[in-house]
Amino acid sequence: MLVVLQALDAAGKDGAVKHVMSGVNPQGVWVRSFKVPSPDEINHDYLWRYTRELPPRGVIGIYNRSHYEEVLVVRVHPENLDRQHLPVEARGKNVWEERFRAINEWEAHLTANGIRVVKIFLNLSRDEQRKRLLARIDDPSKNWKFSAADLVERAHWDEYQHAYSEVLSHTSTAQAPWHVIPADHKWFARVAVSAVVVDALAAIDPQFPKLGPAAHADLEKARAQLLAEK
Repeated sequence: MLVVLQALDAAGKDGAVKHVMSGVNPQGVWVRSFKVPSPDEINHDYLWRYTRELPPRGVIGIYNRSHYEEVLVVRVHPENLDRQHLPVEARGKNVWEERFRAINEWEAHLTANGIRVVKIFLNLSRDEQRKRLLARIDDPSKNWKFSAADLVERAHWDEYQHAYSEVLSHTSTAQAPWHVIPADHKWFARVAVSAVVVDALAAIDPQFPKLGPAAHADLEKARAQLLAEK
């Protein structure tokens, strides 16, 4: 299962991961955070770095930010398209519609190969984001969380709202719908995220691996060996 967490800064993505997954065996969880692309990542197609971080079967993968950055941050800051060395035809007026289509097809491919895609958007209000950013400045124990880049992105609030609206409208599909969760109250957001993840797991109905005849024969041999010990 792949859980995709998207949100604006200070919406509580890290906290949701920490609190929701705190009762899960860490061996079965695969958390990946995506920052500014490296030179190597830029030299590949824009979905490459997300594909290579997919969780193996039997593991819950969590993307803290995700492939949707390619139609959110890149859309708000189109200069990022220049860094991706795209051909001219890939940068036309329909670039975002084409990326929505590619993302939907990629997620359909994952679903067809047994990876359930669970997409969650933590919807934070502008006023609450302001309060949380001020708390990061005023509270010494939270200073480490603050980044001046958060204010740079906040200045593009309306553009991000439009970009998110487009994402939700064009990429909420039958096999991978979006779950929009109000995030102004952290306790509620964490409970809601937990409910979405639990429902997804219940739908998958995971089972312990079943042993074949050869494995059962090995168990019987091991049992006999242990019982024969003096």
